[in-house]
Amino acid sequence: MINIAGVISIILFYILILGVGIWAARKKEAGNDSEEEVMLAGRNIGLFVGIFTMTATWVGGGYINGTAEAVYTSGLIWCQAPFGYSLSLVFGGIFFANKMRQQGYITMLDPLQDSFGERMGGLLFLPALCGEVFWAAGILAALGATLSVIIDMDHRTSVIFSACIAVFYTLFGGLYAVAYTDVIQLFCIFIGLWMCIPFAWTNEHVQSLSSMDVDWIGKVETVDLFSYIDYGLLLIFGGIPWQVYFQRVLSSKSADRAQVLSYVAAFGCVLMAIPPVLIGAIAKGTAWNETGYKGPFPLSSDETGMILPMVLQYLTPQFVSFFGLGAVSAAVMSSADSSILSASSMFARNVYKLIFRQKASEMEIVWVMRVSILIVGFLATVMALTIPSIYGLWSMCSDLVYVILFPQLLMVVHFKNHCNTYGSLAAYIIAFLVRIAGGEPLMFLPALIHFPGYDVETDTQKFPFRTMAMLMSLITLVLVSWGSKHVFETGKLAPGYDIFRCVVNIPEDVQRVGEPAEEGEQMSVMASGAMGKLYGAATLVGKDERNGRINPALEADDDIPASEVDRLRSSVSSSSGGGNRASNINPTDSYQTKL
Repeated sequence: MINIAGVISIILFYILILGVGIWAARKKEAGNDSEEEVMLAGRNIGLFVGIFTMTATWVGGGYINGTAEAVYTSGLIWCQAPFGYSLSLVFGGIFFANKMRQQGYITMLDPLQDSFGERMGGLLFLPALCGEVFWAAGILAALGATLSVIIDMDHRTSVIFSACIAVFYTLFGGLYAVAYTDVIQLFCIFIGLWMCIPFAWTNEHVQSLSSMDVDWIGKVETVDLFSYIDYGLLLIFGGIPWQVYFQRVLSSKSADRAQVLSYVAAFGCVLMAIPPVLIGAIAKGTAWNETGYKGPFPLSSDETGMILPMVLQYLTPQFVSFFGLGAVSAAVMSSADSSILSASSMFARNVYKLIFRQKASEMEIVWVMRVSILIVGFLATVMALTIPSIYGLWSMCSDLVYVILFPQLLMVVHFKNHCNTYGSLAAYIIAFLVRIAGGEPLMFLPALIHFPGYDVETDTQKFPFRTMAMLMSLITLVLVSWGSKHVFETGKLAPGYDIFRCVVNIPEDVQRVGEPAEEGEQMSVMASGAMGKLYGAATLVGKDERNGRINPALEADDDIPASEVDRLRSSVSSSSGGGNRASNINPTDSYQTKL
């Protein structure tokens, strides 16, 4: 029997979120539908909103449900995600936020396409897309489980309804709607969960957490040590190359602020993990067979995934559980909308525009992004209805991102002169094959390779094969890039064999974005119509009045007189300082065959 009061409370909460999202959408400049305005809120997010929206990068339904589940099933020491993702924000702030924001990129894939070309960037989009869709699916599944427990709403109905709300305000508001709803949502999460804890803690069916019978801390066995380290590194460094994070970084007003927001958000993630940790510990000390719970006891894996809503339902008064329900709903919204917008932004800009429609107008790109929002929302909803484990799915999200994207992003941001497209493709293939060979029970993929310590009974790898795959990918990227550069530059292979045209056979109309000419950010001037001959982050640099750079894309405009074209080309050549290997440029090369 559906709880009518619960349904009314959740509807009122959704109306609040939807209202805030629509109000925030009106902050977008009237008539301004540029990529930067829709995807990055015009780089005009304030400090207060910035802190909340950066914290909401990871604090979602999977975060709070998964944290409670992990504490209940394995103990606090195995609840690595809150600490791992907090550290990922710290390391992201130290090593990536400043450089990425200085360059004025729009998406995380921009520096990758800038270094490796559009089509390689499109290939790298696939693990990024999978990560965002898996993440959104996991948090939608979390909400569905919560609603089904607390108000007896059908799981499928709740997931579909929640996804529709998130998609609706994201569709029209872009990052403005996402950021401002994050503020309301994080307040609801924090207040709602803390309201429930005193009632649950003092419930007569809950043992004292200090009792020797309640081991909610857990321990790491020697046989699991390497696996434990593997998961920890996966969460820390696999938590960096996500568009949901760089969406916030690149929307900051300055590079320094992007760093500060990362550090503050790391603290916020730890703070927001305290309530679900306590709820998981309370659940560990609960005699569930003495409560109103009528399911199997001890709890099966299906029930442990819903441990947080079970605490709200059976250990707190009904009116309090409704506040907790609002908290979980808020957590889901705060991350689902971000993931959907992130995946759609990358597709519209880095795949549709830079690969298929280089001369697409700003309005066309925005509409492609809106259609993509609908498609990504649909995919996430389908996955939420078909894959059961929340925490397992949440951890799996980082796998492909960790082994494939992290090494490549690290190289292009800090060592871009030591990598090229050949190395990128080889590293991609190696990382993918090694990771797949390790198997994935959640995806029903058998382990093709039994690494040392493989547990046959549980079909799990004890060897840190994910980190091994990441390191193999990094080493492959460096060695293949060096080898390909060596054989072409020494003449062992003729320039004609440089099929990816990234070493010696570089088209003259490809100009890469280098280091900023001065402190602060490069101007982000989006030239429309004349971008056909550029790719990646190069589309971000127009004529910068501060350093005299001229966007070479202007050469593509047939209306410019020949004398002016020559002057612009001369200006570009002199300003590049030879950093783009100008001596190797073949003026007869056609950009159209560039990979």
